Amino acid sequence: MAESTAGSASTRAIAALIRRLGFVQLDTISIVERAHHHILWARRHAYRPATLERLQRSGNLFEHFTHDASLIPAEWFPHWRHRFQRVQWSRWFGERLAGRKDELLAMVRERIRNEGPLLARHFDDPDHKRGAWWDWKPAKAALEYLWRTGELAIPQREGFEKVYELTERVMPAFHELPTPDEESHIAWACTGALERIGAGTAGEIAAFWKAVSPGRARVWAEAACGRGEIERVAIETLDGTRNGFAVRGWKRRLRAAEDPSEAMRILSPFDPLVRDRARCGRVFGFRYRFEAFVPAGQRSHGYFVLPVLRGQAFVARIDPKMHRAMGTLHVKRVWWEPGVRPTRALKRSLGEAIEGYGVFCGADRIEIDES
Repeated sequence: MAESTAGSASTRAIAALIRRLGFVQLDTISIVERAHHHILWARRHAYRPATLERLQRSGNLFEHFTHDASLIPAEWFPHWRHRFQRVQWSRWFGERLAGRKDELLAMVRERIRNEGPLLARHFDDPDHKRGAWWDWKPAKAALEYLWRTGELAIPQREGFEKVYELTERVMPAFHELPTPDEESHIAWACTGALERIGAGTAGEIAAFWKAVSPGRARVWAEAACGRGEIERVAIETLDGTRNGFAVRGWKRRLRAAEDPSEAMRILSPFDPLVRDRARCGRVFGFRYRFEAFVPAGQRSHGYFVLPVLRGQAFVARIDPKMHRAMGTLHVKRVWWEPGVRPTRALKRSLGEAIEGYGVFCGADRIEIDES
C-alpha cells in the first residue's frame, strides 16, 4: 500500500482502483462503516460511498462471489459463467422451493421482466413461516438461484437488501460477450491473481478468486514457468520457506516500488492485506481473528476490531463503534502489537489516523479510551 491516500477519488479513479485490487468484498456489518467502503477509503481518503453505488448502478460493477460476496469489474463477467455452470440444483435449494421449482422460476422471471427491478419482499408469501436466518421463503430461494446462475444481477441495494434485475438489462454489453474456454479462463484467473499478490504458492493463487482449484493453479504455474511467463521462487515467511511463483521481473518491480508511507492506515477486517488470515500471519507476523461471531466471553480483543498498518508492519488494533445518533466515534480500546513501543509520536500518529477515519464515518466527535 505504497500509493498515497491523497490520490483522486473520481468515479474513473475508483473504477481503476477496483480493477487493480481485483474486487471489493462486501459485508453487512455497519458498526462503523461497511467493509467495501472502508477498503476503498483506506487507499483514497477523498472516497465517498456514493461513488461505489454509482459504479454499481451504471453496470460497471457486478455483484457475485469470489472467496465471498464482492463487487467485481463488469468486463470480467464472462469468466463468472464458469462459476455459474458449477451451481448445482442442491437439496438445500430444492427444499426451499417446496417442489415448485419450474413454477417459481417462471413466476420470478416473468414478474421482473414485466415490472423491472424487485426486492425479495416484493414476493411476500403469507403462508411462509419465518424461522432461522437461512429459512428463505420459496420466492427468495428462486431469486437467489437465478442470481447465482447469472440470469439475474444486483444493480443496487436498498438498505443493504438486494435489488434483482435481469442481467441482460443491467449490463447488456458484457452480458453479450462470449464465454472464455476453460484454458483461457484458468490462465486469466491465475495470471490475475499473481499480478495482485506478487508472489505466492499455487494454493494462494487459487484462493484469490476461488475460481480454480489449487491443483489446476499448480499445473498452470508450472507450464507458465516453462514458457518464461512467470518465475519460480522460494518464498521466505515467518514459519519457513515455501516453494512458489512470482510475477516475471519481480526484482525489477520491487526496486521500482515506492517506499510505503509511515502514516498509519486503519484497515477493514476484510481488506485485501488481511482477508487471507493465514497468509497475513506468515508474511507480516500479524495474527488476526475476526471476532464478531465469537461469543463475547471468548474474544481476545473485541467485536469489530480494526488492524492498524504503518509502513510494512501492523502496529496496533483498535475497537471502534460509531454512535450515529450522537455523531460520535468511540474507540473503546487500543492494543499495541508485541514489540511496538507506543511513543508519544506513535500515539499522535494513531490519533490523527482515528480522526481521519472519524471524518469518513461522519463523526462530529472522537472519543478514545485509554488502553
